[in-house]
Amino acid sequence: MLYIKNGTIIDPKGNCVYKADLQIEEGRISRIIHKKEEYFKAQALDEAGAENDPVIKGQDEGANADVKVIDAQGLMIAPGLADTHVHFRDPGFTYKEDIHTGAAAATKGGFTQIVLMANTKPCVDNEDTLSYVLDKGKETGIHIASCVNVTKGMAGKELTDMERLSERGAAGFTDDGIPLLNEELVREAMERAKKLHKPISFHEENPAFIVNNGINRGRASAFYHIGGSPREAETDLVKRDLELALLTGADVVIQHISTKEAVELVRRAKEKGASVHAEATPHHFTLTEEAAIEKGTLAKMNPPLREETDRLAIIEGLKDGTIDLIATDHAPHSREEKDRPVTEAPSGIIGLETALSLGIRELVEKGHLTWPELIERMSTSPCRLYGLEGGRVEEKAAADLVLFHPQERWTVSEFTSKSSNSPFIGESLPGVVYYTICGGRIVYKKA
Repeated sequence: MLYIKNGTIIDPKGNCVYKADLQIEEGRISRIIHKKEEYFKAQALDEAGAENDPVIKGQDEGANADVKVIDAQGLMIAPGLADTHVHFRDPGFTYKEDIHTGAAAATKGGFTQIVLMANTKPCVDNEDTLSYVLDKGKETGIHIASCVNVTKGMAGKELTDMERLSERGAAGFTDDGIPLLNEELVREAMERAKKLHKPISFHEENPAFIVNNGINRGRASAFYHIGGSPREAETDLVKRDLELALLTGADVVIQHISTKEAVELVRRAKEKGASVHAEATPHHFTLTEEAAIEKGTLAKMNPPLREETDRLAIIEGLKDGTIDLIATDHAPHSREEKDRPVTEAPSGIIGLETALSLGIRELVEKGHLTWPELIERMSTSPCRLYGLEGGRVEEKAAADLVLFHPQERWTVSEFTSKSSNSPFIGESLPGVVYYTICGGRIVYKKA
């Protein structure tokens, strides 16, 4: 049995924060022992820290030898985080990341649920590759799910056997990394995903508008004397796919949204009744194209970092629920690849180890989201959309938890990931993860 005492629970379902002990048996929360009968509403919780450092005590004096006790004084306890947009590069590009190192980075960041993208080599358009990924994921100690491709070979021409791959455990469908340009094919894919009750996700960048990807057309592209990627590249495909979402009723995910126009389009589609969802990455709600000028290829990604008005629109979308998912788009690349010129270096940054801290600094500390709202977008909502167990702190729920100190700071330097392509290196961030627990087992403990 695992007993966690003196913690502060974040309950996104009840929209509250309260003091309690947790008793965990056989991988589930068997009992919640409230320290006070009254609940502290999230808006009123300004200070959750304490000076005491938590330590795992093994067993208290006189306690049963089979009981392991964590003193969580000063720590917040939330459902384990869930990231539904992750690249572990396995198979095919394991020099950048593999499923084991990616999972280790995830646990350090407080994640217990991961949904992988399918643009590996070979890509996940077949049963054998899907089985490889899922079987390897079972070795990690956390929950690893995977999307499969919408089209065979990610060529955008012929749909995969979506029904068969769904039977074999696909969490959803996406050709992330490559936009789908054939409207009739997209419509058919949405209709089939709808029948299978699986989400289908879209990388919304029309290459017809882009001269050089990864850099915003504006101040950043002018700095590098390149064409860059304009906002129209995103909004063009978002408009199309939102119309198709309304038509088909499919659970459509607009991935890594980057423009104020796209946020407003999603808002309107939701008002019309579309079952549409949108992702915001921590880098898009934190940085602007100025970072691409300052940090170079470490801040190059698809879609690119935009302007301050876009960043603020993304935050507003998170506040009002237009954007219901925070996803990292964790995209590891080697140092050699990122050291290439800006037009040659690959797009993407890693994000699993910094996501929670950026959410705390940019969204909670600045008053945009409450603690339950942050965790809802980083855990509960992703789990609900993908039909994953998790996202709750309740009796009988799975004991998938993250324990973190909300105010303690750390400096971004070395990573558990194989890669270190992050624009946040050197920054001091709040939010130190002390424990990640999955299925009642401690899978990460702060050294």
